[in-house]
Amino acid sequence: MRREPAGHPPEINLVDPGLYAHGDPFVQWRWLRANEPMYWHPPTELPGFWALTRYEDIRDAYRDAETFSSAQGILLRPADHGADPGGGRTLALTDAPRHKQLRGLVDSWFAVRSVRALEAEMKDVARRVVDEALERGSCDFVADIAARVPLYVICKMMGVPQADWERLYTLTSQAFGAGDPAARRFAHLDILGYFEELQEEKAEDPGDDLVSVLATATVDGEPLGAEDVILNCNNLLVGGTENTRIAAAGGMLALLEHPEQLQRLYEEPDLMPSAVEEILRWTSTATHIMRTAVRPVEIHGRKVEPGDRVTFWLPSANRDETVFEDPDCFDIVRQPNRHLSLGFGEHFCLGSMLAKVELRLLYQELVSRSIWVELDGPTKLLDSIVVNGPELMPVRLMPGSR
Repeated sequence: MRREPAGHPPEINLVDPGLYAHGDPFVQWRWLRANEPMYWHPPTELPGFWALTRYEDIRDAYRDAETFSSAQGILLRPADHGADPGGGRTLALTDAPRHKQLRGLVDSWFAVRSVRALEAEMKDVARRVVDEALERGSCDFVADIAARVPLYVICKMMGVPQADWERLYTLTSQAFGAGDPAARRFAHLDILGYFEELQEEKAEDPGDDLVSVLATATVDGEPLGAEDVILNCNNLLVGGTENTRIAAAGGMLALLEHPEQLQRLYEEPDLMPSAVEEILRWTSTATHIMRTAVRPVEIHGRKVEPGDRVTFWLPSANRDETVFEDPDCFDIVRQPNRHLSLGFGEHFCLGSMLAKVELRLLYQELVSRSIWVELDGPTKLLDSIVVNGPELMPVRLMPGSR
């Protein structure tokens, strides 16, 4: 990589939520990749941490699970919040061998064969959601379209009765949305309470669904505890909805901002698989992922000690000039496209195939029916260092208007 001048660097503050809603974090990431790829970020209201911004460094760290642990949390959090309650207990927040054991309980549900078996039902969900949006004419693409498709699909897989889907839609909208932090916390607690009741029902009368699998599971000959079942249910709900919701909305925004790409997709719908991969690279909705070092390691001459937090800035990795040609260009026919948006190594996203199919079916529903989408007001981006993308995106849907 050609080194950019080290003088007059931008002010580096990766933990300012406003940077992602109103600023340009790529300026900071570009400078860090060129000048300080292993950067010590001083403490703010969050503890200090190392920041990795290059593709190869992040991929290597993902691969080295023996050095970089997930069990102490995968997101930056204020020290006074204490340890993450899911640490060492949920699929996302465990290391080997526990991670492999938990993943083995549900892996088959997200395999290619299982997802393909659900495809017809997912297509029906996408059609119903788009039909409802068409009836309204104007809607919020995030809440009314992008949020509903993955939520309804994961609810079905988890065995949530259809009568409760709207309740969980409301709760997840409150939990993931903006507004009063206390209201978000209460929504999260309500979600946990819902799964507490559901796992009790499934333990007594199991069905063919993910919650039943967890509620009746044993690990090392011991039943999975009720709290662990509840936390893993919440993990599956969040993992199965939040990032796909933001990627779907962010992808639509990217297509609207690059109308020549959208027009090409309407004209060549066979490009949909590569378009989905480019949308995942471009949106990179998980802004950072954290690991905790459990043994000393040296990266770019910087010594990392046990207990140090090391963060992976995925949008930066997915714009790395040494890996992606013209990385700041949105190109739906980009090949190759080995982005890290869905992770890498043993923590590669469990629902990666599901997410790609959901995105494909949603966009196909719009393209195959020649439904045109246009912005109907200003888009509001999320004020967050955890996930990035549209929070509010007013649009109008017009049938046969291509």
